[in-house]
Amino acid sequence: MVQILQARNVTLGELSDRFGLELTDNEQFFWEWQDNLPDVAHTERERLDRVKSNFLDLLEYPPLLENTVKLVVLSPLLDLVNVYQKPFHIKSEPSFEIMTEDEGTVIRGDVDVLVLWEKLWVMVIEAKRAAVDVDEGRAQLLSYMLANPVVEKPTFGMITNGRNFLFIKLIRQPVPRYALSRLFSLVNPGNELYTVLGILKHLVALVQQDGRNGTR
Repeated sequence: MVQILQARNVTLGELSDRFGLELTDNEQFFWEWQDNLPDVAHTERERLDRVKSNFLDLLEYPPLLENTVKLVVLSPLLDLVNVYQKPFHIKSEPSFEIMTEDEGTVIRGDVDVLVLWEKLWVMVIEAKRAAVDVDEGRAQLLSYMLANPVVEKPTFGMITNGRNFLFIKLIRQPVPRYALSRLFSLVNPGNELYTVLGILKHLVALVQQDGRNGTR
């Protein structure tokens, strides 16, 4: 009998047991969030300062739910990395499912925001309520990323509740392995959205380079 699990309820232990998913602490595994980040222009910093100010003001009027997080925080970030324009396109909340090799378990769910380069999934973004710890969405996001049909390419993800941001890199071959960035937060001094934007720009540039080189 096939067991059906909802992605929002799946645990990291279940992903490990059923799909062999492993967490690695090798710092070189996920170098893309640390090395060769592009500069963030002065005008971009001004806009990100406004995003941070808007979000902090909204925290005074809870609850701050997913749709508000998407509108106030995610939308400006995605606009600044130009993924609303070709060759990228966005699908909002497409359904998906993944199945274990023995076809004994199916995980089903809906992706909050999916950014695509043709058939390559660039970023899966799981927007959580501002009061929820982003790490609570890690298993759910990894479920989405495991559903990527392009198994030979890395998949990158980002979870945010508006206040905090966490990046994930997943590879599927020879075994599913993933690594995490450090946690970025809007409550830290300065504005860590500058670094978040730099990472997003870098991931987009890497995928575009793959496309131009014909390696997708």
